[in-house]
Amino acid sequence: MYASPLLALPGAVAADAPDAGVAAHYGDLFREQRTLEHGDGFVDLSHRDVVTVTGEDRLTWLHLLLTQHVSELPPGRATEALILSAKGHVEHALYLVDDGATTWMHTEPGRAAALTGYLESMKFFYRVEIADRTADCAVVFLPAGSIAEPGPDAVVRETAWGREVFLPRTRLEEFAAAHGPAAGVLAFEALRVAGHRPRLGRETDHRTIPHELGWIGSAVHLDKGCYRGQETVARVQNLGKPPRRLVFLHLDGSEVKLPEHGDPVRLAADGPEGRVLGFVTTAARHHELGPIALALVKRNVPEDAELLAGPTVAAQETVVAP
Repeated sequence: MYASPLLALPGAVAADAPDAGVAAHYGDLFREQRTLEHGDGFVDLSHRDVVTVTGEDRLTWLHLLLTQHVSELPPGRATEALILSAKGHVEHALYLVDDGATTWMHTEPGRAAALTGYLESMKFFYRVEIADRTADCAVVFLPAGSIAEPGPDAVVRETAWGREVFLPRTRLEEFAAAHGPAAGVLAFEALRVAGHRPRLGRETDHRTIPHELGWIGSAVHLDKGCYRGQETVARVQNLGKPPRRLVFLHLDGSEVKLPEHGDPVRLAADGPEGRVLGFVTTAARHHELGPIALALVKRNVPEDAELLAGPTVAAQETVVAP
């Protein structure tokens, strides 16, 4: 099992799955969140898997497989994409950048083998080479506003909320020393939940389609050529509505324990024995908002209804419209 060398930093407490291998926090969750929001520090995401694609056909070939329009992706421009099953269910979520010679992507821990296996099966006659670079490349996160310089051997994926940096694993400790203080993945996840950004394996299950999580536009391009699962995307976009929708929850702050991933969501008016309408995907403690969560619920749940997230009363905000 992977263990980051940065777990040796003062105050580090190891995270649980799916983020095992890096620090959950370094002693002060809320301070770490505030540090990131001020544009300082970094987050160790070195447990995430890294895959690269090289070769002159890489972008046109990826364009055929991914939900995103990448055939003309300029060097340095960040994008994200999905790989869907034949029935349109989400199988992989990829966070990409091309440096002009190589397309770099990171994905969830432990997903590289399945991803590279699928990509290898689709090579055919295209001039591409696929590599699992997890063993030698790590991902770290620099928040928006950071003036840190990652170094000449780093590849940077810049988003509205910060920079994801691919760098050699041998540089992790040097990077930490130069760009601290370190913040743990609990701080990173709290800001992700507050930003309503879905994550594969947390906000998804085996039935998830992109519309349910608001991935249309950010990860799914509606005006591109065919790809596996496109029929479902087009049918829902043009003829129907997704069966479920992502919601943001403000949790009752009097509860000591946060709901867990998978806890049932019900109407508060129906009580703890009421009909299950969805499930909690990720819960977190935010330094300003207090206890918060994302949840996936049935589309017809009233937008103004008070909910129960596990045993906890919750007010909802709409992320994906019904």
